[in-house]
Amino acid sequence: MTKVGEHITLDIIGTIKEYDPNFFEKLVYKIAKKAKVTVLEISKYKFEPQGFTLVALLAESHISFHTFPEKGIISFDFFTCGKVNPIVALDIIKKDIKHKKIVKKEFNRDNIIYYDDIYSSPGLKKYYLVKDVLEDFNSKVGQHIEILNLEQFGKSLFIDNELQVAESDEHLYSSTFVNSGIKLNKHKEKSAIIGGGDGGVARECISQGFNYIDWFELDPEVVEVCEKHLSKIGKKATTKNSVKCVWGDAFESIKRVEDNKYDKIFVDLNDDQYCIDLAAKNINSLKRILKPNGTITAQVGSQDKKPKQVKKWLNLLEKSFGNTSLDRIYIPSFDCSWNFASSLNK
Repeated sequence: MTKVGEHITLDIIGTIKEYDPNFFEKLVYKIAKKAKVTVLEISKYKFEPQGFTLVALLAESHISFHTFPEKGIISFDFFTCGKVNPIVALDIIKKDIKHKKIVKKEFNRDNIIYYDDIYSSPGLKKYYLVKDVLEDFNSKVGQHIEILNLEQFGKSLFIDNELQVAESDEHLYSSTFVNSGIKLNKHKEKSAIIGGGDGGVARECISQGFNYIDWFELDPEVVEVCEKHLSKIGKKATTKNSVKCVWGDAFESIKRVEDNKYDKIFVDLNDDQYCIDLAAKNINSLKRILKPNGTITAQVGSQDKKPKQVKKWLNLLEKSFGNTSLDRIYIPSFDCSWNFASSLNK
C-alpha cells in the first residue's frame, strides 16, 4: 500500500450563528498549530446575501470551510500529508463552533480502492478493499466483467458490480451446491450446468465423478477471463473430455436436448427476480430433460439478506416438483450464509 496522506471531512450541523470571515481565518491558524502544519496562503470569499468560503493552502495540502447559513451547516475539509492526524481539528471545532451534531468522515489517501458491496443490507454499508484491478471490460453480450484482487479474499470475479466468486472461499460455494443435489440422488452419470462461468461447479462435478457434463454458459468471455486469472477454481474444466461447453442462451439450447437426459441439473444463475422469472418461464423444459428421480439444484441467494427472493425460488420449485430441500453455508466473501434449493423430479 502506498499512502500519501490522511483526509477528514466534518459537517457541522445545527449552527445558528453566522461567523465572521476573520473567525474562520483564526480557526485555521489554531488548527494548523495543533496539527503542526504550515499555512502558506489563505483565500476567502463572502457570498451575498449569506454564506462564506475559505481555503487555506498548506505546505502539507489544504484546509477549507464552506458555510450554509440557510441550512445551519458548516462544512470543513482537512487533507494533510503531515505526521499529525488531521482529526485533531475536531476538538477545536467542537469547542469553538456552537452546534447540535458533527458528521465525521475519515479517509486514508492511498492506492487501496473501496469497492461498494451492492449486496449490503440497507442499514449497514460495506466495501471491499481492492489491491489491484486485473480486468475491467464489457463483454460482447453486455456484461460488465471485473477481476479484482481483494485485500482479504484474493482474486475475485465481479459481474455488473456484484461479487460472483472469490478464490479464497469458492470451494465452500461449489461443494455445497453440488452436494446439495447429490445427497437427494446418488446417480452421477450425466449433469447439466446452467451458468457458473467461473468453472467452480464444473470442477466440482468432475471431482465428484460425473461421466458427462453439459455446461451451458451465456458468456464465453467470463469463462475465458476466469481461466486466465482464477485458474485454481475451474482447473481447466473446459478442456476435460467429460465436459461439453454450449455457448449462448441456455434455455434456447436445452430445447434441443432429448428428454430425460440428466441425473442432475445445477442452475447457477443470479438470485434476482429476473432470473426467478426466467427459470419459471422455462421450468417445464428443465423438467423435461431431467430423468425421473433426477435432481435440480439452484443457488437461490441469502435468507439473511434477501429472504423474500429465497422464498420465491422455493415456491417455484415446490410448485413445479412438489418437494424442496434447502442447504446453507456461510461464505466469508459474501459476508452471509448462502442457500441452495434442491428438488427431486418425482
